[in-house]
Amino acid sequence: MQSPPEKSTLVRIETTPNPSIFLSAGEASGDHYGAQLIAELRTRMPQLTAFGLGGKEMEAAGQDRIVRAEDVAHMGITEVLRHAPRVYGSYRRLVASIKKRRPDIAILIDFPDVNLRLARELKKLNIPVVYFVSPQLWAWKRKRLRWVQQRVTRMMVIFPFEAPFYRNRGVEADFVGHPLAYLPTPTISREDYAAKYRLDPAKRWIALLPGSRYKEIKLNLSAMLEAGDNLSIGRDIEILLPVASTISDEWMKSQIKFWTDPIDRNSPPRRENIHLVSDAREALHHARASVVASGTATVQASVIGNPFLVAYRVSPLTFAAAKRLVQYPPEIWPAGDLDPHGNLPIGMVNLIAGRRIVPELIQQQFTAANVAAALRPLLDDTPERARMIADLAEVRRRLTPDSALTPIQRVAEAVESLHRQRAAPEGRIPAASV
Repeated sequence: MQSPPEKSTLVRIETTPNPSIFLSAGEASGDHYGAQLIAELRTRMPQLTAFGLGGKEMEAAGQDRIVRAEDVAHMGITEVLRHAPRVYGSYRRLVASIKKRRPDIAILIDFPDVNLRLARELKKLNIPVVYFVSPQLWAWKRKRLRWVQQRVTRMMVIFPFEAPFYRNRGVEADFVGHPLAYLPTPTISREDYAAKYRLDPAKRWIALLPGSRYKEIKLNLSAMLEAGDNLSIGRDIEILLPVASTISDEWMKSQIKFWTDPIDRNSPPRRENIHLVSDAREALHHARASVVASGTATVQASVIGNPFLVAYRVSPLTFAAAKRLVQYPPEIWPAGDLDPHGNLPIGMVNLIAGRRIVPELIQQQFTAANVAAALRPLLDDTPERARMIADLAEVRRRLTPDSALTPIQRVAEAVESLHRQRAAPEGRIPAASV
């Protein structure tokens, strides 16, 4: 496989002290990071101009949006990119803007189906590419690794095991830390939180995080609610149910009503101790323990230090395909280290720790009875609870490298460094003479 050029082989072309930067982010988290990057870079290069694909936060930070992220919600699906005229037209506008404006540097944030293709166009123009938040090529779609090797100048990763994965395969990569690990702890007191959501502060609270998409909530919520109902027997427990910004409150209320209403007259009434809340981090901070759907929320729970278990269910077809396709390289997880049901770990917390520190209930094992049994020891002052709290503290430490800079500052520093490298040490060499 071809490796990316070393720093010393970067083509030197004419640059300005305040560069033009192309940024591309197609999802909410990427939009948030992109806005922070624009703000940080402007403190270093005040006359910087930014353009590309982004959301409302990036536009507010000063990006000239060639394409709006909210207009290309399905842009990450390869089939749509290839065949849908409107979406492909958006992609072509981005490419045309790159060719016309010739940015000094490009920052691509996650969104691999689109960004790895944009990297190809940027490479043709000798524009350095800084990629922030790596696609999970270490888990699947490993064939795309050659695109990273050929097209990405520097990969800035947020999980500690990703940097050696890339370096071992010829890609210049830096672990900058996970942005979630640098957020301040929620400051709202337990009493104020209870008053805000009409909770009883004397009771124990369990947080349920079933996901941020309608389909995954439909698959995950019922078993979580039933487990909470089981755990409430003989205990003073209230359920915190954070509602993601992508989900309608009214729709979530309808799902709870569907679950709480008796199936028939002989069914026992279910406890209506469920409280919708708006902030997942606050819920995790105040809950005694949690049940978390696999995804970014598991990282949130880890850095806050809330004892939890991972639960997830997808369609049988999707699960069968994932089980066949997902493989971790040996430096991340030993090939034969499967759970009793033949599954690799899916929780990022366990991959970061390098061992199973948090229980995972996947597919058939994700039942209300199993969730209740796994969560019960975490509600009392048990050795299991103390051990998990200590293990989660170690995970948080691993997500914050020994640096005085935040992840956003580290990425901005890499961009600034690449910009300096593209200028000749003495004067500037016009591109035509290279």
